[in-house]
Amino acid sequence: MGRKVSYEEKVAITKWVLAHQNDYAGASQKFNVSYSRVYSWVKKSDFGHDWSALHDHRGKTRNQPKAGPETEVDKLRREIKELKAKNREMEVQIAFAKKLTEIRNRGVRLPDETKQFRK
Repeated sequence: MGRKVSYEEKVAITKWVLAHQNDYAGASQKFNVSYSRVYSWVKKSDFGHDWSALHDHRGKTRNQPKAGPETEVDKLRREIKELKAKNREMEVQIAFAKKLTEIRNRGVRLPDETKQFRK
């Protein structure tokens, strides 16, 4: 595992490689990063010198909060969504409990034997 490299370092390394006729090996030794990482950074940014391709987007959440303040309607929609999810979870738990009771009672034939399962 290599060292962590910031976005600014990636841009500087990529510019250095492009200025030195794609000397990936030289850049890997000079900046103490692997050859393959240097090569991938150059290839990502090579098309039109798009430096934004060098940003690392790992670890971002899917549901990022909106930039502006949350309105009352948005709060209510989120609350409804959460309540529906809780309601669905409760329905699943009840259905599971009923099915489990049904499976346990399958082998019972006499009415006296069902008393132990009614609790």
